[in-house]
Amino acid sequence: MVNTLSANKFDLNNFDQEHSCPNCEHQGLYIFYEVRNVPVHSCLMMLSKEKALDFPCGDVVLGFCPECGFITNVEFDAKWSAYAPNYESQQSYSPTFNKFAKFLANKWVEKYDLHNKDIVEIGCDKGDFLILLCELGNNRGVGIDPSVVPGRVKSEASDRVKFIQEYYSKKHAEYVGNFICCRHTLEHIQNTKEFVQTVRDSIGDLAEGEALRDRTEIAFCLEIPDNTRVMQQMAFEDIYYEHCSYFSPGTLARLFRSCGFEVTDLYKEYGEQYLIVEAKPIAASTSDKVHPFEESVAEVANDVKYFARNIQDKLQYWKDALTKMKEENQKVVVWGSGSKCVAFLTTLDTIDKIEYVVDINPNRHGKFIPGVGKKIMSPEFLKEYQPDKVIVMNEIYCDEIGKMLEDMGVSTELIAL
Repeated sequence: MVNTLSANKFDLNNFDQEHSCPNCEHQGLYIFYEVRNVPVHSCLMMLSKEKALDFPCGDVVLGFCPECGFITNVEFDAKWSAYAPNYESQQSYSPTFNKFAKFLANKWVEKYDLHNKDIVEIGCDKGDFLILLCELGNNRGVGIDPSVVPGRVKSEASDRVKFIQEYYSKKHAEYVGNFICCRHTLEHIQNTKEFVQTVRDSIGDLAEGEALRDRTEIAFCLEIPDNTRVMQQMAFEDIYYEHCSYFSPGTLARLFRSCGFEVTDLYKEYGEQYLIVEAKPIAASTSDKVHPFEESVAEVANDVKYFARNIQDKLQYWKDALTKMKEENQKVVVWGSGSKCVAFLTTLDTIDKIEYVVDINPNRHGKFIPGVGKKIMSPEFLKEYQPDKVIVMNEIYCDEIGKMLEDMGVSTELIAL
């Protein structure tokens, strides 16, 4: 794979009049970061190295909207959105992630009195979180996701959950229930306003009688990666083709308000990596209630400028570090074979400097990473391999990984991105 990258200075010379903002429809975006020729999917599991290396590639060209602060990949093409059962992004094999999922599920069950209620999850992946919500409150659930695998998650609540193996659209408006949630899906959707408006429209016209007026109590809770951290920490591993939409607290809240929701809560979780909005529908077409956690568009612009001016130094640091490890014949392994790994290796164009990638998810073992071609190994492989260094794609898992390595008798240096 031949990769080219550039980080542009954030100025008027990079103003692109051609593209409009999917969030607010403002015409014209500032282009500030480009990565060319990267895999259009990171989590579609390939059965052979040849198929993985022959995987389609596209370009990431990030544009910043000066009107609302939204960031989008202007080169994103939805034709590559081939989410299917072989799209493997399930994180529930991690005790660290499970602890957070249980915390969030319990929080929402108690906060919204989700007991014996009907719950809809849009973008439910393999169904772990929806089933957890149904277990905790004896609820009934509908999960909508083209990559769902009915029966994958075993639970006593399984007979109360219906899975629909489709993309969410207007035709699913009948599935509203008492609570709607959506986790790590909106960042994969280019037409962000259309999506949020579709959810709002499914709730209905709140002025049409008492039955519909009761729907003002329906909460819509959505979780996505926080782009403020990505910009401020120059987390290039979190920028990849599937993620075509990047939100800060303010840009997310402004989108929800423009679609007829009132933002009731806005906060970060999971080591400040995830951004969560909780909202309820209002009768008016837009809300003017600003949440205290929102930042201004000018503040987002400053983060973008910082990223654009400094990202090359961070990329060069990692290129030099990996080159040195290779020259010293160190055995270096990447822990985590998902999107962060693909972005890390392809953005740096250093696939040849990493021999092995390991992952805790057994459904990935023996498969090959799209665009990278590395075979995914189980953690047990490291008992024999005994690596000199393990690069962890997300530092929040370092304690968990360190304990696993210790239990396996693997003495190595953990390096977190």
